[in-house]
Amino acid sequence: MAPATELAKAMAHTTQDNLFRHNLIVLTVAQALGAASPPIIVSLGGLIGQQLSDNPALTTLPVSLFNLGLALGTLPSAFIMRRYGRQSAYFIGALLAILGGLVAFTGILNHSFVIFCIGTMLAGYYAANVQSYRFAATDAASDAQRAKAISWVMVGGLFAAIIGPQTVIWTRNSITDVPFAGSFLAQAGLALLAILVLTRLRSTPPMQVTASDAPMRSVGQLLRSPRFALALGSGLVTYGLMVFVMTAAPVAMVGHGHGVDHAALGIQWHVLAMFLPSLVTGRLMARFGTERITAAGLVIIGLSAIAALGGFGLMNFYLSLILLGVGWNFGFIGATAMLTASHTQAERARAQGLNDFVIFGTVALASFFSGALLQASGWEVINWMIFPAIALVLAPLVWSIGRKA
Repeated sequence: MAPATELAKAMAHTTQDNLFRHNLIVLTVAQALGAASPPIIVSLGGLIGQQLSDNPALTTLPVSLFNLGLALGTLPSAFIMRRYGRQSAYFIGALLAILGGLVAFTGILNHSFVIFCIGTMLAGYYAANVQSYRFAATDAASDAQRAKAISWVMVGGLFAAIIGPQTVIWTRNSITDVPFAGSFLAQAGLALLAILVLTRLRSTPPMQVTASDAPMRSVGQLLRSPRFALALGSGLVTYGLMVFVMTAAPVAMVGHGHGVDHAALGIQWHVLAMFLPSLVTGRLMARFGTERITAAGLVIIGLSAIAALGGFGLMNFYLSLILLGVGWNFGFIGATAMLTASHTQAERARAQGLNDFVIFGTVALASFFSGALLQASGWEVINWMIFPAIALVLAPLVWSIGRKA
C-alpha cells in the first residue's frame, strides 16, 4: 500500500510541476505582449497631451489616467480571479485593452483630449491584469520556485522593451496627417495577440478559501502586519518613484532639445533595464535574500537621480533611465517575493489585490503630480525628490536585514 501511495504522490508532483512549467511559458509570452502597451502610452501620452490639451499642467494626464485605470482595475480583477479563475479575468482585461486602443485612436483622429484619455484609462485595466501575471506564476510553484517564477515571468518584459518602443517608431507616422494614431491601433493588435496566447493558459483552482485554510485576516490586520507592510511599502516606493520619473522623462527630453525618436529609445533602454536583470534577480534573491536585493534596488534608483542631476545631455537621460530600470527590477521583484511570503494561501487574492490597489493608486497620483511638477519646477526638482522617498523605506529595510543577520 505504501509503494502505491508514494507512486501517487510522485505522479501528483509531476503533474503539478508540468502545470507550473507550462503556465510559466504562457505567462512569459503574455507578459511580452501585455507589457508592451505601457511603453507606447508613456512614450506618446505626454506628447499627445501637449497637442490635444490647452492646459500645460494636464500634459501627462493621459499617462496618469492609465495608471489610475490600473489602480482601479486591481480590485475587480482580483474578485473575478477569485470567483472565476485567472484566465477569465485575463480575457476580460485583454478585450478592454483592444477597446482602449481603438478609443485612443478615435480620440487622436478627432483631436479629442477627453476621448484619448478614456482610451488610455481603459488600457490601464488591462495593465492591472498584466501586473498580476507575476503572482499567477506562483500558483503552481513550490516555495523554492516562487522567487525564480516571478523573475522569469518578468523576463517577458525584455521582449516588451523592444516591442513597445519599436511599435512607436514604426507606426507613429503610419497614418498620413494623423501623427501617433497608428501606434494605438497597433496597441489594440498586441492585445488581440495576447488573447490568443492566453487561451493556452491551464487553469489552476479559483482563489477560494477551503476548510483547511487558516482564517483570513482583514484588510486592517494585513496592513498592521510588519512583514506585509514592509513588502507593500517597498513595492510602493520602488514603483512610485519609477513612474514619477519615467512619466516626465519623454517630455523633459523633448523640452531639452532631443527628438521624439530619442525619447522613445530612452524609454526602450529604460524598459530593457527594467526586465533584463530578471535573468539573474531570482538567483540573487536566493543567495543574498529578498530584503537585501530590494534595498539594493532603492540605492540604484538613488544613483539614477544623481545621473539625471548631472546635466541635460542625451547620455544623462539615458543613464538615468537605465539605472532607474535596474533599480525598479531589484526593488519591485524583491518586494513581490517579500509579499508572497507575508500572507497565507487563503489570503492571496485579498493580499495581492490590496497590494496592487495601494501601489498603483499611488502611482496614478505620482504620474499626475510628475507632469504638474515638471511644468512648474523642472526636471531637476523631480529628481531631487527621489532621495527622501527612498530614505522612508530603506531605513526599515536595513533594520529588518540587521535583525536577521
